[in-house]
Amino acid sequence: MAVKVGDAAPDFELKDQHGAPVKLSDFRGEKNVVLVFYPLAFSGVCTGELCQIRDELPTLGGDDVQVLAVSVDSMFALRAWAEQEKYQFPLLSDFWPHGGVAQRYGVFDEERGVATRGTFIIDTQGVVRWKVENAIPDARDLDEYRTALAGL
Repeated sequence: MAVKVGDAAPDFELKDQHGAPVKLSDFRGEKNVVLVFYPLAFSGVCTGELCQIRDELPTLGGDDVQVLAVSVDSMFALRAWAEQEKYQFPLLSDFWPHGGVAQRYGVFDEERGVATRGTFIIDTQGVVRWKVENAIPDARDLDEYRTALAGL
């Protein structure tokens, strides 16, 4: 079942590109979270999207916003990609159970075995305040994130 605006965001714990555990609930009471699901590291559209997030991060809400990017890639692939592209935000591995978190959020493409381009903005209380899902080949619009975050 897909997560809807107004729902409590399902908590999860995944390892980042360095193998460190990251829990969504760790940011509760502290930061708004931009939870970005994407299909695969090193792919053209995903690289473009995450580089744009990297470059525009200061304009997305500064220290009050935490970006968490999630894919089914292994943490080793994510580490190589993060180092290559100089991503400073956590890249989380939803490797096993394969796509389990993406499935809980309703953004897993069973046929392809990857997450779709789903984005959820979660407030400091852990409630989903905005979401969008794009088809796999369609990049997201970062200005939509800014507008949604400004409304929190």
